[in-house]
Amino acid sequence: MLDEQTDLVVGVGEFGNTETDVRCGKAKSIAPIFKEKMPKTEKRKEESTEIEHVDRNISTFSQISHLIDAENITRLTLSHNKLTAVPPNIADLINLHTLNLWNNSIEELPPSISSLPKLRILNLGMNRLSILPRGFGSFPALEVLDLTYNNISERSLPGNFFFIQTLRALYLGDNDFEMLPGDVENLINLQILVLRENDLLTLPKELGKLSRLNELHIQGNRLTMLPTEIGYLELIGQKKTLRLEHNPWIPDIQEQFDLGGGAAVWGYIRSEKYKYLASRQEPSSTPVPPKRNKDKKISRKGIQQA
Repeated sequence: MLDEQTDLVVGVGEFGNTETDVRCGKAKSIAPIFKEKMPKTEKRKEESTEIEHVDRNISTFSQISHLIDAENITRLTLSHNKLTAVPPNIADLINLHTLNLWNNSIEELPPSISSLPKLRILNLGMNRLSILPRGFGSFPALEVLDLTYNNISERSLPGNFFFIQTLRALYLGDNDFEMLPGDVENLINLQILVLRENDLLTLPKELGKLSRLNELHIQGNRLTMLPTEIGYLELIGQKKTLRLEHNPWIPDIQEQFDLGGGAAVWGYIRSEKYKYLASRQEPSSTPVPPKRNKDKKISRKGIQQA
């Protein structure tokens, strides 16, 4: 969980799952947008420093250019609209700390977006992104990044993606990852990592170096085993979350999961028995699980819009 004193916005990725009671700072919600579900209206708050245009059929940023004061705007919410792109001059919003573009049709982002000096929360969930721009990992202050429900894979990421050292919550659920690069170890302040409902076949051993991680969501992938190094993570106990279900685990792991859930699995992968088994396991000896039905993205999008 993120620190109690930090009133950060809740990312959408895991929190759309009604099976999980998730807290992020002071927020406790399964609503699809940040702290609370935005009303279908437009708002201007605090002398125009916060702008909300939700479900207004906006297709380009030019439609609201007359409302944006580049010197003062701190929060911009354009969720549930019809945007297909973000303009390069988004970088002019030098005081922006929250940008919510949830549920649009955005296919591309400008490289300039990562130069926003004060941006802490970026929600790009439920769009049509299949690639991220060069330098996307250059955000100087970003703490929460939500890329849930896109078409992103490991091939979509620029080389510096995992070098956002200020990042504390990363939501990559419902995408197309088959593997996670070992560079994830550079996210030294990460507390929440959501990888649910991808096509992950393996996890990197470097994941075990994320000593501040409190939540790991890897349910609904194609995982059969876990690297022994991941057992170093303290993910069992109060204020910890570990989601492992709906993976085609090898029989030994599945047996532990059936007996005692994530806690039993975590104890097992720390055991000498599992370490020995993992050391002798040949990659070719385990059949590659088939990909799952990706229609889930379409159905969930319909639910969110309802």
